[in-house]
Amino acid sequence: MNDMTPIQSTKIDFIYLSEDDMIRAGVTDMPACVDAMEEMFGLLYHGDYRMAGPNSDSHGAAISFPENSPFPDMPKPTADRRFMAMPAYLGGRFRTAGMKWYGSNIENRDKGLPRSILMFCLNDADTGAPLAFMSANLLSAYRTGAIPGVGARHLARKDSRIVGILGPGVMAKTTLAAFMAACPHIDTVKVKGRGEKSLKSFLSWIAETYPQITSVTVVDSIEAVVRDSDLVSYCNSGAVGDPSTYPLVKREWVKPGAFLAMPALCNIDEAMEARDVRKVVDNTGLYDAWFHELPKPAHVHVPIIGVKFMDMIAEGRMDRADLEDIGKIVAGDAPGRQNDEEIIIMSVGGMPVEDVAWGTIVYRNAISRGIGVRLNLWDVPVLR
Repeated sequence: MNDMTPIQSTKIDFIYLSEDDMIRAGVTDMPACVDAMEEMFGLLYHGDYRMAGPNSDSHGAAISFPENSPFPDMPKPTADRRFMAMPAYLGGRFRTAGMKWYGSNIENRDKGLPRSILMFCLNDADTGAPLAFMSANLLSAYRTGAIPGVGARHLARKDSRIVGILGPGVMAKTTLAAFMAACPHIDTVKVKGRGEKSLKSFLSWIAETYPQITSVTVVDSIEAVVRDSDLVSYCNSGAVGDPSTYPLVKREWVKPGAFLAMPALCNIDEAMEARDVRKVVDNTGLYDAWFHELPKPAHVHVPIIGVKFMDMIAEGRMDRADLEDIGKIVAGDAPGRQNDEEIIIMSVGGMPVEDVAWGTIVYRNAISRGIGVRLNLWDVPVLR
């Protein structure tokens, strides 16, 4: 009797997506990215995901460099000098795994390059085979910016009009784009920056992209960024190691009803530590993982405000029960904004599940539109 079992093909192809390909496949569609990140948070809350580390919530694994090395060719530990791998699996309708890999060096800017140069590999969750290898600077920038947009959707006042931004770089552009997707009444932006080039680029981008923003003001202090703003975001880069030098939020500056989304260096004063200021994070497990991995106080080493919240909990200055997860809010198991007066600050740490979510959608768009270069891994593997 003949064996009629079909022969399974062992051929593996995948697609390569350049930055231009990523744009054509929709990576800069911020409203869709905000929707994807909201869906991702629901899966995160219900546990249908995995990241690295003992608690499956790690940000990733970084290679950093010592101050003094016997090897003269080893990179020096200048600002943002590292290599990092960020792997994750995400379930639901995504059901893919992936890893973002990047090198970072703030001195790249002197060469006309981005501070970080990123690539993303997307894999089939069943076989582990590659599906796509893609340029990831825009992927990462848009998924990072979209998280404050999800926060604003649930935690900002619906009538929010005024945005205050510190640091007019790429992160500021994507964060503002997400705020615009969540809060359509925005018509005023205040921005503080150090470099004339980045400020000029930011102002030109606003004028071209959002004609409904009729008032744009360059301010000269962090206080001016925060005062009277309905939405605030610190998107700056800078030296890590001394929290007293991180940009501060003082309670006296903050308008009642303000929503603050912080994806970069940030510190808060004692009045902002009070219990009536709601403290939200993108994923408590992420901060648990960081806190477990880092020397204490952890905020010295990772300048994200959620890491300070973990220090406050460890030092008895904050009750862990007062730390809220945006996933629980998105899922409807915790309240969003409860009144027009409450002040809410949200920490944005960045997670590889975000790259997997948005990368999967962009990949599927590319496949359906015939975008990308098809590459062959093998027809039949030599080793099996």
